[in-house]
Amino acid sequence: TEIYTLSLHDALPISDPNCVPCKTSTRRACLDAMGYHTAADIPNYWRYAHDFVLQDHMFEPVQSWSLPSHLFMVSEWSAICSNPYRPSSCTNNTAYNNQPTARPQYAWTDMTYLLHRFKVSWRYYVAAGRAPDCEQASQMTCAPVRQSAQHPSVWNPLVGFTDVVQDGQQRDIRPARNFYQSAKSGRLPSVSWVVPTSRVSEHPPALVSAGQSYVTGLVNAIMQGRDWKSTAIFLAWDDWGGFYDQVVPPAVDVNGYGMRVPGIVISPYARRGFIDHQTLSFDAYNKFIEDDFLDHQRLNPDRKSVV
Repeated sequence: TEIYTLSLHDALPISDPNCVPCKTSTRRACLDAMGYHTAADIPNYWRYAHDFVLQDHMFEPVQSWSLPSHLFMVSEWSAICSNPYRPSSCTNNTAYNNQPTARPQYAWTDMTYLLHRFKVSWRYYVAAGRAPDCEQASQMTCAPVRQSAQHPSVWNPLVGFTDVVQDGQQRDIRPARNFYQSAKSGRLPSVSWVVPTSRVSEHPPALVSAGQSYVTGLVNAIMQGRDWKSTAIFLAWDDWGGFYDQVVPPAVDVNGYGMRVPGIVISPYARRGFIDHQTLSFDAYNKFIEDDFLDHQRLNPDRKSVV
């Protein structure tokens, strides 16, 4: 789960992250292959969807795993580069293990390059702990993988972008605790990404209830701060880590789309109870940033330029 904050309504209670006890006599009877959650299971998410905007045709950008989705979230592309300093050496790739490293690896341009160039403040907040996924796309299980603001991981790919290193922007990748401090003091940057740790990621076996409580805490921090009146929050899931949707994704290019995922827009400007039926993917978040902060200029991932 990630939250974009660009700078709720009544703050919601943070519930105790415990599953509803199974009412049958055996654990075996509790397991199911086609489960779903009702309003009683996820009351806060249901409330956000009721009070603000639910996007019911949001799709992950690729038919793949978490890392490509997170690369798309910040750059609209997933690729492998033979030369980390030449964008022209990068080729489209959504399946290989193109793990971020502590040195420049991704030569194409990400969204933070434009934000830095046009002096738009940003932060990428990363919760320290265990990463929610393995380092190899083919792995189903693995030893715990470290995650922190300065440690590259599946959900922290910005550390590996060449432009982030060259522009000295590593300082804008911060521990998640800094987010709460900035929200409380009314000093959130114009654009923020907030990335959870495994325990609250809703990636199996993490509890959806734990993720809901975590997200509620983030949203409440914004609602109760001075930045709320000028904020739009985009709540997104990358691929649900094993939970699947029945809607067949549109075929838009060689990469996908991937499966349908939830999308919720929380903002004083959101239309109450509105369901957005537009077919969207994570590039819509970047387009919003470009339109709102960059005078409609477009990111060109192939080189360090705007179009």
